[in-house]
Amino acid sequence: MSQKKTVVSEMSRREFLKAGLSGVGSWCLAGVTGCTRARDVEEKRSSPGPQKGFVRPTPAAWFTQLEHGVVMCELCPINCQLAEGERGPCRVRQNQAGAGYTLAYGNPVLVQVDPVERKPFYHVIPGSQSLSISTAGCNLACEFCEVWDMALVSPQEVYAYDLPPHKVVEHGQASGVRAISYAFGEPVVFYEYMADVAALAKEAGFLNLVHTAGYIQPQPLQALISKIDAANVDLKSFDPTFYQQVVGGELQPVLETLKSLRNAGVHLEITNIVIPTLNDDMDLIQAMCTWIVNELGAQVPLHFARFYPLYRLSALPRTPVSTLDRARYVALEAGLEYVYIAKVTGHEGENTFCPNCGEMVIKRIGFVIGEVHMKDGGCSYCNTAIPGRWA
Repeated sequence: MSQKKTVVSEMSRREFLKAGLSGVGSWCLAGVTGCTRARDVEEKRSSPGPQKGFVRPTPAAWFTQLEHGVVMCELCPINCQLAEGERGPCRVRQNQAGAGYTLAYGNPVLVQVDPVERKPFYHVIPGSQSLSISTAGCNLACEFCEVWDMALVSPQEVYAYDLPPHKVVEHGQASGVRAISYAFGEPVVFYEYMADVAALAKEAGFLNLVHTAGYIQPQPLQALISKIDAANVDLKSFDPTFYQQVVGGELQPVLETLKSLRNAGVHLEITNIVIPTLNDDMDLIQAMCTWIVNELGAQVPLHFARFYPLYRLSALPRTPVSTLDRARYVALEAGLEYVYIAKVTGHEGENTFCPNCGEMVIKRIGFVIGEVHMKDGGCSYCNTAIPGRWA
């Protein structure tokens, strides 16, 4: 992995936005089309709105008290031991007076309505809208982070809304969405906030959708699973060294998360961003796909996402479409039945095909749904069941 050293200094925010990411730090009010950044809203309105550095310190779960006022956070595999006043590398979990607190409760930096396909979820109510929320902070440090100016900062550095869980659900109801999504940033670091929102959302009839890196300990995951309807997990590589050097974590806990979600009956999809020279080796991709088939099943949808140069890897080229095509071929040859190409609008790999008869059952162009040939959760042509959350 010596080629990993191809890095550059951080991009400016202006350059980052030019790179094509939309919606970071955005806020959508019910009934209003289009989003603006929280900072822009603050500049334009005099009524209470987003606040720079707003936090609501809240006692947090998954902390164990040790000697001399030290606490150990057992939410994720890092198992941070924090002295008084210290925070973990996630930037949001802290020791306050010998007790564990979260600084990521009720203070989202992103609240927006967008298509469920954007998560991406391709087997969850096609064409529906979800209300997405995310706070600052992340327990990993990906050098290719797409939302680095939101995830790799502390809550005090960004504009955030005062939005307790019941207000999130109220906005979802007013917006007419079908689901609440915990996405864009890393929902593991706002675990308590997500869990409380999810409980209320479930009571209100919403689906709960999670897009996560899956870097979480088994016990907190099990406590959350009953509230989750669908999860898309970023499996960033099948190489432990890549995880250590480029992601700042370990591979095995992510594999355990995938197995736990699948075993619990949560609808599972997987995203793999294919990065030139770093994780685009086809033998490695084949090993990953074989593991998915053997451990999770052939029906788990896999999304190969195109890498675009940004953050610390802005010197690398974007992923050639031919590389994504080869990865998709390898995955299908390994036995996976639903393999997608993400971030290449108009590619055949955006569509869903029935694994039995081969007919296209869902046509997509970007986030736009075209034809849908499904009935009662199955293929309209041959009645083969298609896994997902369709109602």
